[in-house]
Order: sequence, then structure tokens, then C-alpha cells
Amino acid sequence: MNRKIQQILTQKLLAMADDELILAHRNSEWIGHGPILEEDIALANISQDELGHASIWYGLHQTFTDDEPDELAFFRDAIEFRNVQLLELPRGDWAFTMLRQYLFDAYELLLLDKLQHSSYQSLAEAAAKIRNEEIYHLRHTSNWIKRLGLGTEESNQRTQAALDKLWPFAQQLFVPLSDESILVDEKIMPDLAVLHEAWLELIRPFLTAANLIIPANQTPPTTSRSEHTNHLATLLADMQKVARLNREAIW
Repeated sequence: MNRKIQQILTQKLLAMADDELILAHRNSEWIGHGPILEEDIALANISQDELGHASIWYGLHQTFTDDEPDELAFFRDAIEFRNVQLLELPRGDWAFTMLRQYLFDAYELLLLDKLQHSSYQSLAEAAAKIRNEEIYHLRHTSNWIKRLGLGTEESNQRTQAALDKLWPFAQQLFVPLSDESILVDEKIMPDLAVLHEAWLELIRPFLTAANLIIPANQTPPTTSRSEHTNHLATLLADMQKVARLNREAIW
């Protein structure tokens, strides 16, 4: 693998890891606040899984850079993170959280299906390992979206409001990094335009069957992963505050 490909792959792995880390933290904010005890535990487990996935991607990133995962998670400022804005938005209500998780899970499972066949063996092996957990995640959140969409008038309205809010942000998942086409040509990463079409084909009939109206705009935005809302800085202040009390502490 030449230096140029390594540089682009390193950026992609960092973006994937940041997505998982930020989503894990957002969902962890529900611990102790879930609608029922069983769901409180289930979402905590999903959050832990996402954190584990972040650790795997940070670990692969480290093979090219020697950057410690803890350093990346706890000692970078918001401008240095590469997660999509979708995942940094405040947790909202239960419908908002479940719909965000569903949209991301559908994307991630399709991505992992492709990454299992990556020409970069370490990436393919990691994807195969993570994929089994994502099957459960998508099944779990799909059940909730169906339950909320087809439930009461209020639950449907809340879920529709969440979809209207989250839909444009979700399209950013399919915006490639600069020069990412090189990774596609090398069969390391899948083509995000093709993945976007597969994602739409997967979620359109499901959301419609859940009595939800899909917003018309399906064009990925021009927003880059270095652009963030003010919500990310607030999230990081909470997530990083203990680690930053003593950088040399060993837990």
C-alpha cells in the first residue's frame, strides 16, 4: 500500500471511528432514563457495542499513525473530529434517538457487508467481526420504528418530526472524503454513491410501511466532516472532562 493510499485510508478510519464514538456517547445519555428498564439496558449495550467498534477503527488507524485511541477520543478539540453532524445532535426524545440509530444502523450494516470483501485484509476481518452485532442493532431499532410509527397518533407524530429533522443530516453519511475514490479504485472501500442507493432501497419501503412520509430531498449535502454544530463542543466537554483532569492518570 503506497503512502497516498495510506493517508486517505487513515482519514477514512478516523471518520468511521469518530462516528461510532460520538453516537455511543449520545446514546449513553439515556442510561437511567429509558422508557422501560429492559430498554434502558438494551440501549446501554448498543452504546457499548458502538464504543467497541470505535476502538477497533481507532486501532486500525493506529497501525498507520501510532496515535493512541485514548488520545484521539479525549484530547482532541471539536474542530479535529470527523464525525457526521447527524450523530452529534442532542439526544432528543425517544423517537428521535431510535430513528437516528435506525438510519445509522442501516447505513453501517450495508457498509460492513461491503467491507467484508475489502482488499485490505485487516479491514475485512474487522468488518466481519462487527457485522454480527450490527445485525442485532438494526433488528432492534427497526422494531422500535415500526412500533412508534404504527402506534398512537402522538408516537407517529414524534417519529415523523424526528425523520423530518434527521433526514438531511443522514445524507452526509454518503459524502466521500477528498480523494476517497482512490480507495474505491483499490477495492478497499465501497463507492458511497452506490451505497446510498442501496440504503434508500432498504429504508424507503420500511419507513413507508411504518406510516412515515419520507422527505423529498435525498441529495447528499456539501458539508464536510470537519464542519460541526455547536452541539459537538458541548458533548466533548462532558465526555472528556474526567480524562482532562489528569492526562497521565491510569484507569
